[in-house]
Amino acid sequence: MELGAFSVSLAVKDLAVSRAFYETLGFEPFIGDAEQGWLVLRNGDHVIGLFQGMFEGNLLTFNPGWDQQTQETASFTDVRELQRHLRDAGIDLASEVDESGSGPGSFMVVDPDGNTILFDQHR
Repeated sequence: MELGAFSVSLAVKDLAVSRAFYETLGFEPFIGDAEQGWLVLRNGDHVIGLFQGMFEGNLLTFNPGWDQQTQETASFTDVRELQRHLRDAGIDLASEVDESGSGPGSFMVVDPDGNTILFDQHR
């Protein structure tokens, strides 16, 4: 299975304050819209998403079809295939992607310790 780029998506209380904090650690914004309440920051291959008012709790995020620089990969495992694999393995889905579709889509699972994992495909 090719899960794609990995990042941590943080549910933040104040986007500007969080941005300033992570910029102090050497992260720089590379995509997003602060006015919409979200930014994605990078420090080398390390990626952190900051999201204000979009979801509860932090997420582990995989982006099938992207590498760590958000460049399209030559091959990847589609989110629908990933979802089927996890369901067949007995993993409960917190949200689902329509398996009859194609292209962009996302679904979520929760690991045994309560951590939410988002599989978010953009192509």
